[in-house]
Amino acid sequence: EAFIHAGAENEVKVNIKSIHSEFINTDESNKITDLDGILVAPGFGERGIEGKIEAVKYARENNLPFFGICLGMQMAVIEYARNVLNISDANSTEMDDQTKNPVIDIMESQKNITQMGGTMRLGAWGCELAEGSLIHKTYGKTSITERHRHRYEYNNKYKEQLEAARMVSSGINPQTGLVEVVELPNHPWFIGVQYHPEYKSTVKTPHPLFIGFVKAAKDYAKKKKK
Repeated sequence: EAFIHAGAENEVKVNIKSIHSEFINTDESNKITDLDGILVAPGFGERGIEGKIEAVKYARENNLPFFGICLGMQMAVIEYARNVLNISDANSTEMDDQTKNPVIDIMESQKNITQMGGTMRLGAWGCELAEGSLIHKTYGKTSITERHRHRYEYNNKYKEQLEAARMVSSGINPQTGLVEVVELPNHPWFIGVQYHPEYKSTVKTPHPLFIGFVKAAKDYAKKKKK
């Protein structure tokens, strides 16, 4: 629905190609090379994770518009840590609780919780956006509130390394210090967000992130035709 809203705003019809990440590039119907943009969607568990990481890598290396939501943002961080920082075993403790390099880790407040019911980070949380960043330009403001639904988060222990390699932490929760947004300034359009912007998109007020992503895909398609 959010893509329909954003398509109308950009005066285009968005053709969505659903690809199961566990089967990426195993047959013609699952190829990602003919797309004008890649969204790595929210989700839970380890199924299809390596395919998601492969999709992020393809978008990053080929300057293809990329949008990661929740788990999709986390996959972008893992891909960057593995292939740019050369931390080959970088992972999330959701997929590998024994990983030595948990660039994505369970929320600190949940490390000793055994009964998981109703313990995710839920509801609206504030986020401060870095001046001049792509996310700031997309929203047109520096303070936003977005809805959450997750248990695992960006691990700030790796923030300095990731930023030194130019994965910018452009959105941060002012109360918790949680990195909510990552982006690549040397890429045409590459944003990962920990929250769920699709929850707030409506026909009357399409979400600015979906508008921006669809516009980037539209521009990419025009260049590809030329």
